[in-house]
Amino acid sequence: MSKGRNWRARQARLLNRLHARVAARARPATGFVSQPEPRTIGYFARGRQLIAGNVMFAGHLLEVDGAMIWDLDLPSDAFGEALHGFGWLDDLAAVGDAKARALAQDWLWGWIQRYGKGTGPGWSPELTGRRVIRWVHHALFLLRGMEADKAEAYYKALAAQTTFLARRWQGASPGLPRFEALTGLLYCGLSIEGMEARAEPARIALGAECARQVDDQGGIPTRNPEELLEVFTLLTWAQAALEEVHKEPDPAHKAAIARIAPTLRALRHADGGLARFHGGGRGLDGRLDQALAASGSKKRQTEGLAMGYARISAARSTVIVDAAPPPDGRASGQAHASTLAFELTSGRRPLVVNCGSGAEFGEAWRRAGRATPSHSTLCLQGYSSSRLAAERWIGAAKRELLEDTPRHVPVQMDHRASSIRMEAGHDGYVQLQGLTHARSIELSLDGRELKGEDYLVALDGAANKRFDRAMNEVKLAGLPFDIRFHLHPEVDVALDMGGSAVSMALRSGEIWVFRFSGKAKLDIEPSVYLEKGRMRPRATKQIVLSGRAMDYATRIRWSLAKAQETATVVRDLAKDEQEMSI
Repeated sequence: MSKGRNWRARQARLLNRLHARVAARARPATGFVSQPEPRTIGYFARGRQLIAGNVMFAGHLLEVDGAMIWDLDLPSDAFGEALHGFGWLDDLAAVGDAKARALAQDWLWGWIQRYGKGTGPGWSPELTGRRVIRWVHHALFLLRGMEADKAEAYYKALAAQTTFLARRWQGASPGLPRFEALTGLLYCGLSIEGMEARAEPARIALGAECARQVDDQGGIPTRNPEELLEVFTLLTWAQAALEEVHKEPDPAHKAAIARIAPTLRALRHADGGLARFHGGGRGLDGRLDQALAASGSKKRQTEGLAMGYARISAARSTVIVDAAPPPDGRASGQAHASTLAFELTSGRRPLVVNCGSGAEFGEAWRRAGRATPSHSTLCLQGYSSSRLAAERWIGAAKRELLEDTPRHVPVQMDHRASSIRMEAGHDGYVQLQGLTHARSIELSLDGRELKGEDYLVALDGAANKRFDRAMNEVKLAGLPFDIRFHLHPEVDVALDMGGSAVSMALRSGEIWVFRFSGKAKLDIEPSVYLEKGRMRPRATKQIVLSGRAMDYATRIRWSLAKAQETATVVRDLAKDEQEMSI
């Protein structure tokens, strides 16, 4: 890690502290000019757990038992960020009773007493933006019954945070952090007496950021579907707040919303969740529906890739494939080595998944979740198709960027009489082993069968020489490869037909069967499902086809098909698990 990068990160933290303390001297506000409607979605069950004293953020559980949350030793930086971002206020507002209000007011007042003068870890542009959005959204919930001196302190703290955002929003990292900072600044400028002058610069800056960060296909540099949803949600909130006071969003702002909406629809599985790639999860329940409705856009992706993902859907089945080079540079700080990995969902039930982001479960899980073996694709000699570089500072956090990534990822989509077929390849293994990984996936139009082929092939003389060198290093024993199919935890899996096939039962009652042909060994191995909001990774299984590349071309065929006795239409009445597990 270079001294220059380390110094820039320290400088950013120093500037945050300096401007936070200066902003705390800002002239206090006295009330709201206008108040946007509360649009953030909370969870009633999580709110009840908070009231009961069970506080769970970033995979850690604290039993508060009446103590002030700000006085406790926090288990991780991610836990602290979740606490200072005030996302928990959505959950307490979802409960909405007297106990929930009293707890919300207690924690709010505790934050103001300890950190309202510009001190503490919560004074970063992105956390401040995230926090003030909740304060403004839930102002009526928070202020009802509050003493006059505490209400005055609330307005003063809001004014200070607005001033801080006006000074420091450019210090937020490009992407979601900067959108959070700008949306928070815009909200406060539109809502708070004495801060009206902040609204117009924020409106213009938000439009400029949309033009820079949202590309022509409605994607963002990180290629993280959940992050795209969060950006889209912020933009729809900002648009609604502007329109409520009869102001027009910047044209680039409105154009970005129109471009993102069809991309998000393409990245959505049949069960309503987003594809889990590059650090993203399935998204908060209801958020995508709410954001799409608020956008007013009904446009759908008609052809080609959506933010680098290929979507194949038929009847009740959806397949989403990572079919583009991974993010590069600063945008790759949370990216995964998932090129040509896919996910399959049937109706409301995910079948084939990726392990997901392990960021909430510690450093080891975060790194493991980024590696190719944690995705449903081929891995050669245990190498990831992209490698993790040494840690460096990205904004105020340390991240490993991706390096040696696939650069050439050709894709072809073909609509046939009875199926939809995708063919793609990548060169992530060419430099070391000389082999290109190519994958074809074909979904029948009735959605009942998915056929796949994985190839390892040396495409030219130079590639042949690299393959020969790699073979010499293993004494001509062949280059080992694994093709992995990670299964959702709610899939019951068993070897079938004397070990030559795998049967998988979904909770809906559907039965799927996995078969293959080619020189490979079939196994069922342990796997994990890394899911936000849980205390620990969930145990699950994976199907693994293991073999060795012995020549310049190796091919393995496989298929996932519904069993013949599975009905075309299944009435899925099985209840989902509780969202929060304590």
